[in-house]
Amino acid sequence: MIAETLCSAAAVAGLGIAAVTAYRRRFLAAARLAAYSLVPVGLVMTGAVKWIANTAFSPVAWAGFGVLGLAWLLFLTTRTVERRTGGTRKERRAAARAARQDAVAPAASAPSLGAAPAPAARQQRPAQGAADDFSDIEAILKKHGI
Repeated sequence: MIAETLCSAAAVAGLGIAAVTAYRRRFLAAARLAAYSLVPVGLVMTGAVKWIANTAFSPVAWAGFGVLGLAWLLFLTTRTVERRTGGTRKERRAAARAARQDAVAPAASAPSLGAAPAPAARQQRPAQGAADDFSDIEAILKKHGI
């Protein structure tokens, strides 16, 4: 009985605040406040408040929460064990490599404009100084007449 009275009082107070907000021409905020204010009354009218009060003081309900917790713990444990199985570490790594290779299309590894030069060919170029870098820039500037 007290819960219903408190919910009704909260709803009336909320609706009063919503009316003041609407008087100030903030209709969207007023509608939102009215919606929040009507929730406690709706919960009382549907019997949800009574159900929550009976659940909070019921040993059977708390045993049910314990069973739900145990089910959740079993679920997590089986998922962890399932992830950890798969043989040795080498077998798991080999399976991961195979999965990565299957994920990429066979032709996707080669560039579309032709094969890339070998890394050794890149390293065979002699190191050029800063003067060569500026010569390229100078050639571009001369080409444009600058």
